[in-house]
Amino acid sequence: MDLKPVPVPAARLGEGPRWDDGTETLLWVDIPAGLVHRLDPADDALESIDVGRPVGVALPRASGGLALAVRDGFAVHEGGRLEVVAPVTAAEPPGNRMNDGACDRAGRFFAGTKAEDDTPGAGSLYRLDTDRSCARVLAGVTISNGIAWSPDERLLYYVDTATDQVDVFDYDPASGEMANRRRFAGLPQPDGITVDAAGHVWVALWGGASVVRLRPDGSTDLTVPVPAANVTSCAFGGPDLDVLYVTTAWDGSGGGELWRCPTPYTGLPANPYRDLPRP
Repeated sequence: MDLKPVPVPAARLGEGPRWDDGTETLLWVDIPAGLVHRLDPADDALESIDVGRPVGVALPRASGGLALAVRDGFAVHEGGRLEVVAPVTAAEPPGNRMNDGACDRAGRFFAGTKAEDDTPGAGSLYRLDTDRSCARVLAGVTISNGIAWSPDERLLYYVDTATDQVDVFDYDPASGEMANRRRFAGLPQPDGITVDAAGHVWVALWGGASVVRLRPDGSTDLTVPVPAANVTSCAFGGPDLDVLYVTTAWDGSGGGELWRCPTPYTGLPANPYRDLPRP
């Protein structure tokens, strides 16, 4: 598996690659720049949206536009307009911001927070339901990062980078409830994650210059070297969901590129946020 750079401008902190199955494009963000990027891999055409504030992740929205975790909370973006629909950081310590997130198949949007100075335990994980109600589902988080589900959605995988491990919860896809948190695998500074169609968990390693594929029992299956120290996340894309995309961050001397390579594996598309039509 030989990663090649995608010909797009480097990011300061590239994050959150997500394949938009509806448009057959890849979404990812540059967090501090407040930029949402959309790549058409058919010709590598790039569209960038400046949302005017830090943005942790951008996801497709079933009714059109995008769902975002921006600095202040959950937001939707459509027709050039940004609307924060569920502010969360006002109830948190000053200096916190939203970070990575993902949606389950029912369209619930999970995303968490972190302190800009990585204060231990200052963040939380939240769930934005389809009626736009928001609930804190986990407190005492330091750096809320990767979120992904097993193919049957009975398991939710979660990363708080400071714990040096990937955790797993039992998950109820009918209610969106999480329970029975436990260690899935120990890894140094895990960041973003994705799950492939076979149920293997792919983990980006911040400072580790690699992406690791874990078997469903948590053991290491393979390691993919990445030509950047700070690897932030990964996702499968392309019409057949067999191209691995990897985001990275600037480390003071290099990084920030978007990388990709064809693989013998198949991923899962990003679930859209399914907010209900407004009356």
